[in-house]
Amino acid sequence: MSADGARGGLKPKHQRLVLIVLAVAALIGATLLAMVALRDQANYFYMPADIAANPPEPGQAIRLGGMVEQGSMQMQEDGVTVEFVVAGDGERVQAVYTGIKPDLFVEGSGVVADGRLNTDGVFVADTLLAKHDENYMPRELEGMSSEEMRAELQDSVAGTGQ
Repeated sequence: MSADGARGGLKPKHQRLVLIVLAVAALIGATLLAMVALRDQANYFYMPADIAANPPEPGQAIRLGGMVEQGSMQMQEDGVTVEFVVAGDGERVQAVYTGIKPDLFVEGSGVVADGRLNTDGVFVADTLLAKHDENYMPRELEGMSSEEMRAELQDSVAGTGQ
């Protein structure tokens, strides 16, 4: 009998093969575990037309994008809940948000909201991201001429010590 056969162990070549197989199996297992854990966290982007054509399950996390319809924003008596309509491609989705709304969130502007549809088909937003166009002007600079804006910006830079 040879020395290797007497010990009953694996040859080094076979040990490496077993370790590689175990590492690949662990990697596949970790990937599958991560996919299962993150499945519920994935937000799928929907436009109002997508929701009308193929609505997601109530309670499924989604991201809704579109334009805030003119005349649709209504602040509730609690002062922090706003109801509005997101429109796009001829379709409309009722939405509600409770919290401090972004300054740029106004009627006629773009919005992307994270949230869920409830059983009544109303989108309940957890977060709002308001979008502005290329003509956006901060409130502080509205109504100023170009020269006044330049002077205001120079004064603010000079005041910071730069």
